Amino acid sequence: MRFYRPLPRDEEINISSKKIIVSKTDISGRILYVNDYFCTVSGYEASEVVGAPHSILRHPDMPRAIFYLMWQSIQNGDNVTAIVKNLAKSGKYYWVTTDFEIHRDDMGRIESYIAFRRAAAAKAIEAVEELYAQLLLIEKKHGMLASLVYLKGYLNERDTTYSEFMDGLVKPKSLMEKLFSLMKNRFYHTSSSNNNNYSDRDREVA
Repeated sequence: MRFYRPLPRDEEINISSKKIIVSKTDISGRILYVNDYFCTVSGYEASEVVGAPHSILRHPDMPRAIFYLMWQSIQNGDNVTAIVKNLAKSGKYYWVTTDFEIHRDDMGRIESYIAFRRAAAAKAIEAVEELYAQLLLIEKKHGMLASLVYLKGYLNERDTTYSEFMDGLVKPKSLMEKLFSLMKNRFYHTSSSNNNNYSDRDREVA
């Protein structure tokens, strides 16, 4: 099945710092659920994206190496924070800080991921834009492996890891960071209380 891919426009969507964008995917990255604010920001109706690969939101300015590292982490059962530029249905873009809840079945096997996104801080965007542009240029000329090698050198020079680097862009925890954690926990507990409904819906989509 083919999914609509808009042409990028150099126009930014402003995101409320008091709301979170939520999406749930299966282990293959297919979308199972999106919240209302996801639809408001992205411009997609839930019916348009459920069943679609989450890469439908991937902006061409984002290097593949970043998604590779994110995917590798969550497949290993580890949360990861990242600054991501997403592509809306209109072709406009929006920057988010994202992290994950990893859901497992009764046997401990990973069955789905919930991504929580909020507006990225201007300083965080500024810190990654030049790096992302360099990684993207390397990928276009030499492939993703070369960009991963470059990123490793970039991090080693600063005596840090990818996770530490990203964490440093969104910490220390400000009042908004604490508010985000509260909103995230509230969503998690609400969805857990309706777990049977979500499970039925997930099986139908998958």
